[in-house]
Amino acid sequence: MTPASPGAEMHSHIRGLGRVMVFLAAALASASLTIPEGWGEEGVQYGQLGTDVTLSCIGARTGSLVQWRRDGAMALPEGSAIHQGALVLPRASLAAAGTYSCHDEDGSLLHAVSLQLGHLPGVPFVSCRASDYENFSCSWTSSLETFLPTRYITTYRKKSLTGEEKRRNKSGHVGPCLQDPARTGTCTVHRSEFWSSYRLNITEVNPLGSSFRLLDVTMQAIIKPDPPEGLVVEPVPLAPRRLHVSWKYPASWPKEPHFQLRFRLQYRPIIHRSWSVVETVNLSEVITDAFAGLEHVVQVSAKDFLDAGNWSEWSAEARATPVRDPATMVSEETTTDISLGSLAEEPSQAPNPEPINRSDPLENTAILVSLGIFAFFVLAAVLVIAILIWLRVRKHSKDETKPHNFLVAATHLKALPSEC
Repeated sequence: MTPASPGAEMHSHIRGLGRVMVFLAAALASASLTIPEGWGEEGVQYGQLGTDVTLSCIGARTGSLVQWRRDGAMALPEGSAIHQGALVLPRASLAAAGTYSCHDEDGSLLHAVSLQLGHLPGVPFVSCRASDYENFSCSWTSSLETFLPTRYITTYRKKSLTGEEKRRNKSGHVGPCLQDPARTGTCTVHRSEFWSSYRLNITEVNPLGSSFRLLDVTMQAIIKPDPPEGLVVEPVPLAPRRLHVSWKYPASWPKEPHFQLRFRLQYRPIIHRSWSVVETVNLSEVITDAFAGLEHVVQVSAKDFLDAGNWSEWSAEARATPVRDPATMVSEETTTDISLGSLAEEPSQAPNPEPINRSDPLENTAILVSLGIFAFFVLAAVLVIAILIWLRVRKHSKDETKPHNFLVAATHLKALPSEC
């Protein structure tokens, strides 16, 4: 193996050092974007819950006696002590928060401070979503209630850079994820690239410290369109089982030939709970299995045509009722007319003085016919049985007569004289 030359080894060390410098520059750029410099008004001191908190009496002379008061009262939190003019609150709890003041021996005010207690920031929960292929947004929530004022530093860095991008931006293309004051807890990266990957840095900062979350984002994985708009459902004339459904692209999705959407349609009669679902690439669809005369509810959602990312949320509901079946309408009208006619012919409900005859002549006739048929079958059965018995007896009598005649003939032949 050929040993590496000193020049090549030095070049390798320089290249490694360059990478470290780029990383440090990116970190410094990220930290310098929006680090807060002040927290609230003057005269406020922040302390960490569960730790010893010390309040200094500014303005007191060294060795002089001072008095401490809380919210104007002499009563101090349990366990508190004064050490060289400073007030020490051991293992401070939320109950120890308040306005503290120190006074000289004459009771004159020397210094006052408002004490606020809380926790260090927790690592925030972060999620990102792209409603189109040109921008993406991230949202976050705190993982811990700190009880203290909190700010967020939101930056991003493009992970894979071209040679030109590396030459233009030595820090690795670190930029701010812009926060929207109208939407608390969100930031947006504009003019992102659909085929690129990004690393988000969401840092939670409060007066006690900071904590951050790094999240790698790929546009294809987080794309989730907004729901389709302008959903319209209409009955189809002379088609009792059909509904025509149409909709539009969401306004946030630029309609370009290379980035199209496909759609998913769900529908059901309002009296049913289960949905029927169909998919299409068109902006309209005809439902062919609707229930005539029943109101239907319809919704639609969208997804990237190449199946990247996730389905959008369902659109707002739209409702429509298919036209009534003409045959069904005629049948219902006929049934209604018959019902009205029977109601018109219905006898009066006034008492009838004649005795009520609850027997029905048709019912009596049916009973008599049934009894006659039953009697006919019984007689026929008896007759068949009698005929079978007679035939059997006759055959038996013939069988007994045949041997007797044979014996008579034999006797007669025996009685004849024999020839000599």
